[in-house]
Amino acid sequence: MRKFHPSRIVTVCCLIAVIISITIANGNQDSIKAEENIVQGPLTVKVVLQRVYLDGELSEEVTNETILSMEDFWAAYDGWQLIDQNEERVVFQRSIDDISPLLKTNGYFGIDDDGTLSIFNGKPETNEVIQSFFQIDVKKLESRKHDELIQGIRIQSRDQYLEVLKTLETYPKSEKK
Repeated sequence: MRKFHPSRIVTVCCLIAVIISITIANGNQDSIKAEENIVQGPLTVKVVLQRVYLDGELSEEVTNETILSMEDFWAAYDGWQLIDQNEERVVFQRSIDDISPLLKTNGYFGIDDDGTLSIFNGKPETNEVIQSFFQIDVKKLESRKHDELIQGIRIQSRDQYLEVLKTLETYPKSEKK
């Protein structure tokens, strides 16, 4: 027999309470049996799956799902974190230990006009910044590395993303006091 996680039991109880309170608020106070039928029958909700990638990108997948069994529903999303829910929608989130598809497709490391390390959608000359990190002391940076950043360093994998960040974080611009 499967053990229910305490948060799932609370969630199911909250869903039942919301359905009952909505039914009563709508004037359908005929009997508790009518409310039980609503709870026992299939429930259709919008399910939002949010994926948060290493680079901070958030993607969402939205589906409508008919719930026949709460136990099966929660089991289907094991490993996802419940973020929000109401009678119409349930939002789950998961951290992905990889870079986003956007970066894999068209991401470039580069520096903007003030020397801030940034990720661009396309080459840095497009000026379409996706994410900014920190200012680099370009005077301490090797000229080859500086030229690469001006041209743009293509991001193709998680490991490359982390390696570039690790290398360049050793060249932060120190603030003058």
